[in-house]
Amino acid sequence: MIAAKTENREIDYPEVAPMVLKFHSVVEMTADQFFDFCQLNRDYRIERTASGEIIIMSPTGSETGNRNFKLIRQLGNWTEKDGTGVGFDSSTGFILPNGVTKSADAAWVRLEKWNSLTREQQIKFAPICPDFVVELRSPSDRLQSLQEKMLEYIDNGVSLGWLIDRNNRRVYIYRPDAEVELLDSPARLREESILPGFVLDLSTIW
Repeated sequence: MIAAKTENREIDYPEVAPMVLKFHSVVEMTADQFFDFCQLNRDYRIERTASGEIIIMSPTGSETGNRNFKLIRQLGNWTEKDGTGVGFDSSTGFILPNGVTKSADAAWVRLEKWNSLTREQQIKFAPICPDFVVELRSPSDRLQSLQEKMLEYIDNGVSLGWLIDRNNRRVYIYRPDAEVELLDSPARLREESILPGFVLDLSTIW
């Protein structure tokens, strides 16, 4: 159970595990069929594991959605000014090298990598691994599940990942071939080697 404070009282939020649907191999969906399935169920955030299991998550709460909007706005402003990559929001799915389909709360891909895809690949779930991803933990998210998701991103080629845990005001930083770095209540985040000039102001995220 997670406690979140309001002005007058403390509210307890139960951690909620996403729904997992298992499919027999005879009904396994192709990438195009899975894309169509997600378009028919746009009220949910849907991911797929390497073994074909479907993970269904409910939409985020309004407060988390507002914080994520502020996060994406900062990344988007830098992306347009920098011009070396393309940014994506939380509804974007990526097919990673190990076959999973994942969506981060915010993602960024180097321009040359994005331009290497065909037009059709760009329109649907792009078969590409982002260079940078951010996950923003909502009050009901299981921290362990998000940590496992970040490790899977790194294993598939992500160069930098930030897991922002608003519940405990902590940030977990993921990089390839490195221990996870933990920051307690940082005011801002930056990583010049991957995102030169980008600074994420966390004052509006906390």
